[in-house]
Amino acid sequence: MGYANPQQTAAGIHTRLYSRAFIIDDGKQRVVFVTADVGMISQRLRLEVLKALQLKYGNLYRQDNVVLSGTHTHSGLAGYFQYTLFMISSKGYIKTSIKPLVNGIVKSIDIAHATIKPGRIYRSRGELDDSSLNRSPHSYLNNPEDERHRYKWNTDKQVLVLKFTDLDGDGIGMLSWFAVHAVSMNYTNRMVSSDNMGYASYLLEQDKNPGDLPGQGGFVAGFSSSNLGDVSPNIKGPHCVNTGLPCDYLNSSCPVGGTKMCKAFGPGDDMFESTRIIGHSIYRKAKELYATAVEEVTGLVHSAHQWVNMTDVTVQINDTHTISTCKPALGHSFAAGTTDGGGDLNFTQGAVEGDPFWDGIRDALLGEPSNQTQKCHHPKPILFSTGEMNWPLPWHPEIVDVQIITIGSIAVVAVPGEMTTMSGRRLREAVKQELESEGAFRDSEVVIAGLSNVYTHYITTYEEYQVQRYEGASTIYGPHTLSAYLQKYRGLARAIAQDRVSELHVGPQPPFFEKNLFNLLPAATVDRKPENSSFGEVLQQVYPVYRQGDVVSVTFVAGNPRHSGDIVRPKALILNNAFGCRFHWLKGSNRQSNSTVEWHIPPSAPSGSYRIRHFGHYKQMKGLRPVITPYKGTSDVFKVAASFYYQ
Repeated sequence: MGYANPQQTAAGIHTRLYSRAFIIDDGKQRVVFVTADVGMISQRLRLEVLKALQLKYGNLYRQDNVVLSGTHTHSGLAGYFQYTLFMISSKGYIKTSIKPLVNGIVKSIDIAHATIKPGRIYRSRGELDDSSLNRSPHSYLNNPEDERHRYKWNTDKQVLVLKFTDLDGDGIGMLSWFAVHAVSMNYTNRMVSSDNMGYASYLLEQDKNPGDLPGQGGFVAGFSSSNLGDVSPNIKGPHCVNTGLPCDYLNSSCPVGGTKMCKAFGPGDDMFESTRIIGHSIYRKAKELYATAVEEVTGLVHSAHQWVNMTDVTVQINDTHTISTCKPALGHSFAAGTTDGGGDLNFTQGAVEGDPFWDGIRDALLGEPSNQTQKCHHPKPILFSTGEMNWPLPWHPEIVDVQIITIGSIAVVAVPGEMTTMSGRRLREAVKQELESEGAFRDSEVVIAGLSNVYTHYITTYEEYQVQRYEGASTIYGPHTLSAYLQKYRGLARAIAQDRVSELHVGPQPPFFEKNLFNLLPAATVDRKPENSSFGEVLQQVYPVYRQGDVVSVTFVAGNPRHSGDIVRPKALILNNAFGCRFHWLKGSNRQSNSTVEWHIPPSAPSGSYRIRHFGHYKQMKGLRPVITPYKGTSDVFKVAASFYYQ
């Protein structure tokens, strides 16, 4: 989920996906913050999690005090959305996707709930300036000059770290926010991956949980998304892959090949190295800030939440004029994609006029946008008028969560989408102003938690919207979307500052669709194997000896990993979950397939004897009944040594 590429189906595992939960309780009130290795939290996922929590804990964990935020990896599961546009782009609503996501998020909250103990929180803040690049600088430059001059960079470089300790001062966790897209793994990747943010978590948790497998230690390191809307980790910038020359500055296209040829790269030679480099930079800065965090966070815990109909928000801008949001719609430049993953068709970013060819196809297939919607979204040329498309279910959400939790002087603003750099700055400033207006908050730190609670694409400033690059074209509620959010979040912050949260209107509840959800993913077929072989048999054996830095590879006769389902996950024992261990599944002809496990031996790997074991399941028909059977395969023993000349 992320690149909206239906051909990008999973064929392996690069890294595991985790949910990390933090519960903070001041003795009277409690809040939960979850950062999960998913592209974004969908409305359906949040509603399912809240439903499961209510069954288990009653009214302890609710929509107002639970924040769910996605890291924005573009290499995580798809199929957990209930709105038509997302179902079309990710093969429907897939129960085998949403079930493990709900279970994993709830389990992380269960673990936090069961291990809650007295402790302290410290905060620290720094800058990380070598890991992000603004991918729409032309849009950014359309913001007022005096506003831009207040900031050194055209992306937010700040890293905020919260350090959690027990009463003895021993570390039990860390929560961090940094604004960068988790797209170091690009749109050609076919492996499940937590990307750069997940690698940062992996490194810090390995540091703090020596000897434990990932996901097993007591120390939890959460790296959360922020206002990353126009921020890329591909810091070499966009170039035409066919010529090596820089792309056109205004519309990110190439003279030959258009937007498809314009791609951003870096900093590594391939996506795996780029993931490692960016993830390591984020980890290193967080580790440094964690080690030096001495400013204690004290005070009370608050939470405020409303459901808002974002298609119908009116904002008073002066004594005589009001502005309004619109029914959702996507512009032509949405189909152009970004320099992190361009579209397949001949759309370009920065389109402020429609294309008669594509508009004609749209009108014939989906219907023409109403005059009211076209006028409301101006200057966006509408490609999909999703707010006027309701078959078989609405194409986009109308009801959206707005939410703030405060932990002492820290305010976490849960944003239901991807805010650009300047949008995020304006929102942080507005919330800080409201919190401190009553005197109850001093020296408050406002941080944006992106991709939270429900997904509504992008949120640009009014000025950026006029340029209609990808981010503006994907600001679905129109040019005044940010103004509407500023008004709503100011209201939440004011209610917290005045201790009047109980007076907030809950707002209209979002729908929970039971009918017309569809699944376009066919069931996995039966498995076959070559004659005179067995499942788990080794096809390509390991060498007898390797050195640190080498790559071990072993290939097995395999079943479809989907047949393992909830029974057991495909894995390689000993090496399982390690960043250097990769699982590849290759679907061959005649329903036969192979699994290859690679171990990229790290320099720190101890010398010694190893083997790789692969566990899976295959499906066969017994009469008319499908039967799933476990199998396992084991490589020969191999040695890892500093030299090939070993005793």
